[in-house]
Amino acid sequence: MNAERSYRKLLEVIKLRKDANEVFELAGLAMGGAWIAERLAVDLNLPHYGVINVAFHRDDYAEKGMTALRTASTMSTNLPFEVNGANMILIDDVLLTGRTVRAALNELFDFGRPAQVQLMVLADRENRELPISADFVGEQVSVPDNKILVLEKDDAGKFSFQLEARTA
Repeated sequence: MNAERSYRKLLEVIKLRKDANEVFELAGLAMGGAWIAERLAVDLNLPHYGVINVAFHRDDYAEKGMTALRTASTMSTNLPFEVNGANMILIDDVLLTGRTVRAALNELFDFGRPAQVQLMVLADRENRELPISADFVGEQVSVPDNKILVLEKDDAGKFSFQLEARTA
């Protein structure tokens, strides 16, 4: 699980689309997906990127309680572009059940109706509860069910994955 290698793979895919003059908007899910979107925007010399906070659309909001509220207050949804009619690339760090992506789509549609939404993830754990798949995948990974894969960013902006025990 090499997050930097996965990032570079995704960067090359998006660079080809930009070089082909495709018009698209990037929006990353807070927190890890927003880190990826921010770095892609810098590396591709894009004028902006969006951030989507899914806290209020999660189906486990009642369970998360104050944790969800803290996340919502630190990084709120910000889409500095017209969502209606946009070709969107939604970015997350890890795809597992698909529930977070469902919540992100609900939040996104509160801001308008994009022409197309594609999903990009650094890591795909392949254990869906919903019929959601990524269009762009940095790496397929196998992680024990009792662990979670956490994206970290160092002071230089480089990514790494850490395995942590699942708490609930």
